[in-house]
Amino acid sequence: MRAPSAPGGEAPLDCPLCPRLVAFRDVNRAAEPDWFNAPVPSFGDPRARLLVVGLAPGLRGANRTGRPFTGDYAGDLLYATLLKFGFARGSYGADPGDGLTLAGAMISNAVRCVPPQNKPTPAEIKACRPYLNARIKSLPDLTVIVALGRIAHDSTVAALGLKAAQAPFGHAAAHNVAAGLTLIDSYHCSRYNTNTGRLTEAMFHAVFLRAQECLTASPAIA
Repeated sequence: MRAPSAPGGEAPLDCPLCPRLVAFRDVNRAAEPDWFNAPVPSFGDPRARLLVVGLAPGLRGANRTGRPFTGDYAGDLLYATLLKFGFARGSYGADPGDGLTLAGAMISNAVRCVPPQNKPTPAEIKACRPYLNARIKSLPDLTVIVALGRIAHDSTVAALGLKAAQAPFGHAAAHNVAAGLTLIDSYHCSRYNTNTGRLTEAMFHAVFLRAQECLTASPAIA
């Protein structure tokens, strides 16, 4: 089954591509009818020069609220970092009604539906890749992609038509993946990674400082 077409790389609310994720969606809709419980659309500036790609919506985070990284710990760290480096304006209230906006940035996910145990299968990642590819192509000013975690990295590399060996994952690694486009990797800002010390706040900030430096070195074209 081919991915339904949608503007800007967004999946329809009843995307049928992945039977396991459709079944999980139905279970969640029955259990929590007031939650979003649908493929979570990208959030941010349509003229974004920075695209942040995560793994998938969290069950009680974006799957509940309908905005990427909103409502769980990963969002606390990500949005605070975006605010620190000028990629967001307002204040993050862990709610899509908090008034927060992104400035020159957008957030998306490699997989748009929440997967059981937060673990999409390789087939589900591949099925959702056309949406990521379309989202990347929809951003005319895109200059930097920050991939949060190996799955987001690998799917982004594949969406760009590259082989894995051309851009191996490594925290804070930067890859020139196309003319005028840099991919920067980070460990995912999950509570597990921060609690274990695999990712510190300083390490995460360093990734976005590098993204900011790349953007400064490649001024936007008016």
